[in-house]
Amino acid sequence: MKFYKKGFALTQTKSSFYLKSIVIAFALLAPFFVYFSTAKSIVGIWNTSETFAHGYIILPISLWLIWRRRDLILGMRPQTCWPLLPALAACGFAWLLAELADVQVVRQYMFVLMIALSAVVVLGWRIAWAMAFPLFFLIFAVPFGEIFLAPLINFTANFTVTALQFSGIPVLREGNSFTIPSGSWSVVEACSGLRYLISSLTLGSLYAYLTYRATYKRVLFIVFSIIVPIIANGLRAYMIVMIGHFSGMTLAVGVDHLIYGWLFFGLVMFFMFWIGSFWREDAVATSPLLTPPTAIESAPVAQIVLAALSVLVCMGLWPAYAAYINRANQNFPPVQIEQFQSDWQEIAPFSKWKPDFFPAHTELDRAYQNKTQVLGMHLGYYRNQARSAGLISSVNQLVKHHENEWREVSSELRMERIGTRVLQVRESRLRGNFDTLLVWQWYWIDGQAVVNLYEGKMLQAKEKLLMRGDDGAALFFYASFQDNPEPARETLRNFLKTNLENLELKLNQSQSFNAK
Repeated sequence: MKFYKKGFALTQTKSSFYLKSIVIAFALLAPFFVYFSTAKSIVGIWNTSETFAHGYIILPISLWLIWRRRDLILGMRPQTCWPLLPALAACGFAWLLAELADVQVVRQYMFVLMIALSAVVVLGWRIAWAMAFPLFFLIFAVPFGEIFLAPLINFTANFTVTALQFSGIPVLREGNSFTIPSGSWSVVEACSGLRYLISSLTLGSLYAYLTYRATYKRVLFIVFSIIVPIIANGLRAYMIVMIGHFSGMTLAVGVDHLIYGWLFFGLVMFFMFWIGSFWREDAVATSPLLTPPTAIESAPVAQIVLAALSVLVCMGLWPAYAAYINRANQNFPPVQIEQFQSDWQEIAPFSKWKPDFFPAHTELDRAYQNKTQVLGMHLGYYRNQARSAGLISSVNQLVKHHENEWREVSSELRMERIGTRVLQVRESRLRGNFDTLLVWQWYWIDGQAVVNLYEGKMLQAKEKLLMRGDDGAALFFYASFQDNPEPARETLRNFLKTNLENLELKLNQSQSFNAK
């Protein structure tokens, strides 16, 4: 009889273990099903961008890192962590705002954070701490970094031009393009070093975790893995220009350009890890969080089931509400911008330039003249914006990438007085084969003129959250100039002084919620 009771208790313990394991696996896999579209968008970028193709190996590496600690983790007992449930809900709400504003990278980061928080809520702090770095490493699966393209390109151009000048080679620079006696060069996206930086940071973080035990050493090496590729990319660009220069532009100007770059990067990574190996720490440091006292008992099955269901509710609420908002019926009035009439004389277009933006619901391309003053206007009105193809996107540019006819020379923010109001605009100078344009640009969202892209995204999220639709517009006004841009600025000021109010009236009449 005693043996039967022991056997029954053992069977009950095994059943409880298996049930807990199933529930925990369900909770940890739930984000992949609830946010399947977000996970799919991450994989889609891995498929189409060589810069982020490394994403495929991030999850397997994280699982391998957890497997290395399986003995430690299996020796711990799961304890639910309810205080982090509000943090999980906050991540879900942030995902909702990103969904409404169509900020893909924020959706993706919130998705990864929810995976980690789900583990903490269901498993407890101790087990989650044992898996801290593998969970953290998942953030490298998110395709993020394109925001650094412009500063990296600018740094590489500055570094290369300065190094050439120190080498005694005369340089004529215009934007990110420059000319030396042997030929012309341009620092484009492929020369930015973004791929090197992301690869170095990912490998450097993994190396620091596996090689060091002291936190300060890990942090220092990660910082080192950020600085080194940025400087190395400047040296790579300088080296390639010098090879081209001394070879009479016969070497490093084609496919070999890329080959030299990757060989140089491989050499830099080898020396970076070699230097890091001098401070290697093989001894495993212990942590009180990783040696739980045996008095701590595992949470009951019912408690773990309740935690898993709470996780599912916290995550599932936001996609459901986003779907409800997107299905909500809107009373859309007709777009009024085509009815805009100016007090200046309309003339035939004087320039072939057009911003490289996603197609709008309604577009207006016109040119106007008042005595000797001539300007062009392009207005794109967006409604029912497609995901990742809307008004505000990193893909939208004034000039197409690899454009031969136009290039953007400079860009800056300016405060301009238009009548009695002060208007902030982004002023850009575009140089073409036959003309130079001064362009003023801003966005119109929620009845406001906006230049800051983040502010614009927040206003878009606010509009959709309040069931006001997603209407918005991109406005461009441009005029030709030679050497002095001030006459072009005066032309733009004079036109907007008498026409901006009427144009904004047509925009307000078009906005969806005004018809309710």
